Amino acid sequence: MPLAVYMLGLSVFALGTSEFMLSGLLPPIARDMDVSIPQAGLLISAFAIGMVIGAPLLAVATLRLPRRTTLIALISVFGVGQVAGALAPTYELLFASRVVSAFACAGFWAVGAAVAIAMVDVGSRAKAMAVMIGGLSIANVLGVPAGAFLGESLGWRSAFWAVGAASAVALVGVVTLIPRIPLPDEKPQLKRELGIYRDRQVLIGIAITALAAGGVFCAFSYLSPLLTDVAGLDAKWVPWVLGLFGVGALVGTTVGGMIADARPFGVLFGGISTSTVLLAALALFGGTAAVAVTLSFALGFSAFFTAPALNARMFNVAGAAPTLAGATTTASFNLGNTGGPALGGSVIDAGWGFSATAWAGGAMTVVAVGLVLLSLRWQRSDTERSLLVAGSAGTVKGNGNVSAPTGAAVEGVGSNR
Repeated sequence: MPLAVYMLGLSVFALGTSEFMLSGLLPPIARDMDVSIPQAGLLISAFAIGMVIGAPLLAVATLRLPRRTTLIALISVFGVGQVAGALAPTYELLFASRVVSAFACAGFWAVGAAVAIAMVDVGSRAKAMAVMIGGLSIANVLGVPAGAFLGESLGWRSAFWAVGAASAVALVGVVTLIPRIPLPDEKPQLKRELGIYRDRQVLIGIAITALAAGGVFCAFSYLSPLLTDVAGLDAKWVPWVLGLFGVGALVGTTVGGMIADARPFGVLFGGISTSTVLLAALALFGGTAAVAVTLSFALGFSAFFTAPALNARMFNVAGAAPTLAGATTTASFNLGNTGGPALGGSVIDAGWGFSATAWAGGAMTVVAVGLVLLSLRWQRSDTERSLLVAGSAGTVKGNGNVSAPTGAAVEGVGSNR
């Protein structure tokens, strides 16, 4: 694995810390800004909305720009957004700073993923994405708990200052370690890249990713108040439990990345099904502190176990548009990260309590499991149709030429589906 891929993973640590740390900062932000916890939770959705819009928009805007220069510009804007958040005097300005930071984060993810994929062979795509996603996992292990600790000790603004400092370190790393990547001889064609959205496997991949992510983050976004108000844990333990979720995420990403290239559908079905069961268990037994803590680790594992497979599959089905493939995956994850917390907030506002967010999340993952099975059925159908067409073409040419067209068809199906 090229060193530059690991550098991208370390940069994602700063991005991921900013994206997820608010799950441990909602109570102090709500108090300081004089808003409700569900309103504070909308700051998580604001970041996710910025990611959804920003990923494809910036991917298109930077399609013909040098990759390294683009990464430097985006991590710089992201750092400025963190400083703006730390200084924000009102909820509205904090909300706006989150959207700006999210745009830069989305662009970095989309371009960074395309760069990582371009530096490895097809059989190592999931492993390369696991390295980048590992940055998110480490953010959950170290960054999110540290942010929660800073929020309780020095005020929530200190967490934003810390991420701003981490962004500066990431900027130095990108400048010094990411190589200059030459643009392709043939300039990328926007019309051709946009054509991936006519592929039904791309569209169903978007839905699976959004529902799988949204289901988990519907509950995770409100894990802090669930732990204190429902499970009865002291607030000082919340950062440690969030860190435990991150440990599970790191282990899940590592294991998922090792096997996703060989068995993508097995990883998707197994991981999302497990998340469904764990969310139901959290809803039923989350009032017991020991159970809630244990389930936090397990949920982190199952959620991130599927992440390398979800990323790699999108690059496989949208191989003709690598930049938009990365942007689409990023937007899909954050479409879920937008809808999940919003649904969770609606459930809380309806008076059903913090535990009900896990039921709502489980409903989303159940639909995702069904779509995984549908996608697998479509793939098998497409494979059989391609083999039949190739076999017929070979028969027309003569029995001696059947094997060559069939073999070519098999290779094409394997690389694109």
